[in-house]
Amino acid sequence: MKPVARMIAPLFALLALAACNDKPVVYQGWIEANLIFVAPDEAGRVETLAVREGDAIAGGTPVATLDSELQKADVNLNAATLNNAKLTFERAQQLAKTGSGTQRDYDNAQSDLRVAEARLNSAQTRLGRRNVVSPVTGTVQQVYYRPGEMVPAGRPVLAVLTPGNLKVRFFLPEARLPTISYGDRISVRCDGCADGITAKVSFISKTAEFTPPVIYSLDERKKLVFLIEALPDQPEKLRLGQPVDIAVAAKEPGK
Repeated sequence: MKPVARMIAPLFALLALAACNDKPVVYQGWIEANLIFVAPDEAGRVETLAVREGDAIAGGTPVATLDSELQKADVNLNAATLNNAKLTFERAQQLAKTGSGTQRDYDNAQSDLRVAEARLNSAQTRLGRRNVVSPVTGTVQQVYYRPGEMVPAGRPVLAVLTPGNLKVRFFLPEARLPTISYGDRISVRCDGCADGITAKVSFISKTAEFTPPVIYSLDERKKLVFLIEALPDQPEKLRLGQPVDIAVAAKEPGK
């Protein structure tokens, strides 16, 4: 479990506030998200950065460029190899037509030409990908590397938040777990938010939190909580990290 969740989860495992069966039960929760990490294919030094934190970007938007001297040199090398392969193939083709060459020489020249073409295409693709673009539409949440800094292979330059990746998280006491099901609608409230925000339960943890793997007494079982996640119907009205109140409609277990 994440350290942050470990520290704040006890605050979210509140007792139900309902005074009677027809009132919703309210819990405290927070907003999290699955960020999209935008990274180059290979290591390199950032030359330009076209966005800042908070910028709204569309999918396919160029966000950064990396130094490309090595990739350009590779393209030039493979282009020269391809030219030589074309000349060799053309000679083998002429010799085969006049009967001075063998079929084997022709086949080898043709194979070398195809390999050279493939290697040039690969080198050109690597060069093109030094221009890093965002694969999704969203908001730049964080920039990890700036111009002049070296980006290791596999490390993201920035993170993008898409509205559809926001989720509501809260903890439900063990005694209340049978009263909630996948697909249930819950109400989400927060300071300064518009009324009527709802979310759909998308995840119910099968593992209890904050208890050791021992035989539980009745008192210990009351402390068991389970993580619940729900996808908001209007994610644009919520913000990452925002504390929220979750209203779960009271119902009989299994209904």
